[in-house]
Amino acid sequence: MPNLRLALCQNDPWVGDIARNSDEVVRWTRQAADAGAQLVAFPEMALTGYPVEDLALRGSFVEASRTGLVELAARLRDEGLGEVPVVVGYLGRSDHDSPRLHRPAGSPQNCAAVLHRGEVVTRFAKHYLPNYGVFDEYRYFVPGDQLVVLTLHGVDVALAICEDIWQDGGRATAAGEVGAGLLLVVNGSPYERNKDDVRLDLVQRRAAEAGCTLAYLNMVGGQDELVFDGDSVVVSKDGAVLARAPQFEERLLLTDLELPAASAEHTDGLILTDGLHLVRVDLGGEPLPAPAEPVAAEVAPRLDDEAEIYAALVEGTRAYVRKNGFKSVLIGLSGGIDSALVAAIAVDAVGAENVHCVSMPSRYSSEHSKDDAAELARRTGLNFRTVPIAPMFDAYMGSLGLTGLAEENLQSRLRGTLLMAVSNQEGHIVLAPGNKSELAVGYSTLYGDSVGAYGPIKDVYKSLIFRLAKWRNEAAEARGEVPPIPENTISKPPSAELRPDQVDTDSLPDYDLLDTVLDLYVEGDLGRDAIVAKGFPPEVVDRVVRLVDTAEYKRRQYPPGPKISAKGFGRDRRLPITNRWRRG
Repeated sequence: MPNLRLALCQNDPWVGDIARNSDEVVRWTRQAADAGAQLVAFPEMALTGYPVEDLALRGSFVEASRTGLVELAARLRDEGLGEVPVVVGYLGRSDHDSPRLHRPAGSPQNCAAVLHRGEVVTRFAKHYLPNYGVFDEYRYFVPGDQLVVLTLHGVDVALAICEDIWQDGGRATAAGEVGAGLLLVVNGSPYERNKDDVRLDLVQRRAAEAGCTLAYLNMVGGQDELVFDGDSVVVSKDGAVLARAPQFEERLLLTDLELPAASAEHTDGLILTDGLHLVRVDLGGEPLPAPAEPVAAEVAPRLDDEAEIYAALVEGTRAYVRKNGFKSVLIGLSGGIDSALVAAIAVDAVGAENVHCVSMPSRYSSEHSKDDAAELARRTGLNFRTVPIAPMFDAYMGSLGLTGLAEENLQSRLRGTLLMAVSNQEGHIVLAPGNKSELAVGYSTLYGDSVGAYGPIKDVYKSLIFRLAKWRNEAAEARGEVPPIPENTISKPPSAELRPDQVDTDSLPDYDLLDTVLDLYVEGDLGRDAIVAKGFPPEVVDRVVRLVDTAEYKRRQYPPGPKISAKGFGRDRRLPITNRWRRG
């Protein structure tokens, strides 16, 4: 059978930076060509970054993408790379009216193209448009209606884009109908817990349905709240994993594939499954035998659950800081578990020298918390200072005479003001330490501990916070390093320390119970009665549901943070702020 050396470029496109993304396509293509690749692929919308959201509605951006694509094809040729076909995703537009969708010609499309010998030899648009969870592609795009099949070195390669294989039928089935030897799918598939297992099962099923080898290429990096974990994989039609890239790392994944010889049985214009029109593109090249020195295809090991989540939080934080032009971060370090984990994530994301932490003790701050904050700074080598807020607090109290919750929240708001002042003065980006449990029930002070430009643990429940902290320390010990988080920070009862002897369980259920109920209500979308029917105390469920529902206005004002769950607050879960429904 003919052989094809495939290069999957698992890279990190930046949204809106067409020039940088073009440079990256050239750089990675050169590496692939030097390694003997005969077909090179880049992720979904790699030229523009993904998702572009309402940038897709700006005609100037669409035209910049289309122009950039043509210029990229010419540049690859001019730099001696034109003989290697390159598949790259970009933002395009439709050529025809779509009366059923009430969309005129020229409407945006999520496209991919094949560049060869200085030309854009073919273009096609995503067929299935996701419109659930974090996706709003019906808002922007017109679907495509073609199945492009490349004939290259005697092999037929069918092309698809992301959602095209997440739905039944479509291009996976159509690839089988025309007898393709390889189905190449370019993706921008965001990370969530355990998705690597879901993806593998999916591509194995689609490979079986298509009756051919399937190559699944995904991007890495972060874009606002989304994190992309790579995890690109190639499987045979029998489901065997032939190659797999690591998670959360840019990587050139090379593999030599023995594939069936191309068939001339089906011709252009044939109507396939779901009304797809077959488009054949012959790129030439003689069929090639297996190379004398085949590449050793990488099959990267999978990360365990805590390692995977922690890597996603680091990747999301690094991307947000770097892509928004910052070099350093600022964190209020209290000595508690949340700010400690955020500090550890920040150190791993941008380096200890670029992490600045401020301890802001009040009269209620315990000595052990102050000591724990200082100890974490010593262990990690981050920049640390102490600025007591007692004088500021006393000045406010002398003027206002606050009591109870107002007095407690004043402390948090003073800390938020102090952090923003230092941020403005020194140019650091502030990271907010709130976790998902607190955000869910409204235990996050507006303009206080919610202050910040990014919330690294926004989508992490409190019970998972403890597991991640323990995992990070164990990982350090396994490498012979000093664990970053003091043991006392992990073992002591969580407390906001806004009044004497305060602990979180004074006002909230135990976190294991709280997080279980929250998971059922938030991720599971179960109502109050359904949760109670599972055996949870009605009084606890009633209270949790009420707290979640009445805190929506706070969550809308919280900064973005990396999504790691099936349903994060923000892009995933969108409920009305003004809402009288209280039955769950």
